[in-house]
Amino acid sequence: MSDEVLLSVRGLKVYFPVEKGLIFRRRVGWIRAVDGVDFEVRRGETLGLVGESGCGKSTTAMTVAQLQTATSGEILFEGRNLCGLSKEELQRERRNFQIIFQDPFSSLDPRMTAGQIIAEPLDLARRNGVMSLSREQIDRRVRELMERVGLSPSFRSRYPHEFSGGQRQRIGIARALSLSPKLLLADEPVSALDVSIQSQILNLLRDLQREFDLAFLFIAHDLAVVRHISSRVAVMYLGRIVEIADAPTLYAKPLHPYTRALLSAVPIPDPPVERNRRRILLKGDVPSPEIEHAGCPFVERCPEAMELCRSSTPRLKEIEDGHKTACFLYFEPDAKDVGQDPAPDI
Repeated sequence: MSDEVLLSVRGLKVYFPVEKGLIFRRRVGWIRAVDGVDFEVRRGETLGLVGESGCGKSTTAMTVAQLQTATSGEILFEGRNLCGLSKEELQRERRNFQIIFQDPFSSLDPRMTAGQIIAEPLDLARRNGVMSLSREQIDRRVRELMERVGLSPSFRSRYPHEFSGGQRQRIGIARALSLSPKLLLADEPVSALDVSIQSQILNLLRDLQREFDLAFLFIAHDLAVVRHISSRVAVMYLGRIVEIADAPTLYAKPLHPYTRALLSAVPIPDPPVERNRRRILLKGDVPSPEIEHAGCPFVERCPEAMELCRSSTPRLKEIEDGHKTACFLYFEPDAKDVGQDPAPDI
């Protein structure tokens, strides 16, 4: 793993308008799906992004992949802001980052064969002038990729319904690798698979990372899976990153109360230890992302909340070397922590 930053996300916000009215629709609010996210992915590393369903993980990945428009902020890939690129420039840049979708059943076109699915990015790149490839070169690349992900090239004429779930996900991985990207955005790539298949796919991804020097933004809600594959881990809550650190440090010494609660729910394969450990049960439900929060978004559920947390919003700050958290238990607020950022006027 290199120290060179491949992807840098700064102040990323993705807001969706809430509208009412059948004929004369009017905007009445905003869904703050991603609310000011900052992180970096270094060349060759895996950054795990974890959190509860609905916290904004997948929206973050879709926005990095430029499949969703950012409301504000910057997405810098090798120093170039993806948000400001034209359609033609983005087509050329997109070959460097590809996405692996969560559901291998719905992410593959049932009308296309496995070979056509894997070849589709190459065909598009050829038609758009991004790559110069002959039909023979594309066919050879498809066969090579199928072999590399553990599928027989003789299966390239089969349709998605003729494959198992794990095999479909291998097709999705081969498709993502077809343009030789530098970064893969893996959006819960094993959550829809049987446990026995999950480990095979995770081991395949790790092998591919070493072979092709790939970087991963690996999104999951299963902390055990993230621990197995990640170099560093970022914890997300209600559209914000509340803690980020290298994986061994975060699992051994979590700082944020939300991170500690998440880790306390991870099963331990040792019955005596599992019986005697203390679980942290959070009260209440996750607030709606439509609600504007004057203070910390976790304040109503936090077992260690202070009065300060109701009036000021903690920003992500470094507490130890490379270990950042957004919690007033570890620092005093400053001017930037007071109040809530205004909604966009768009």
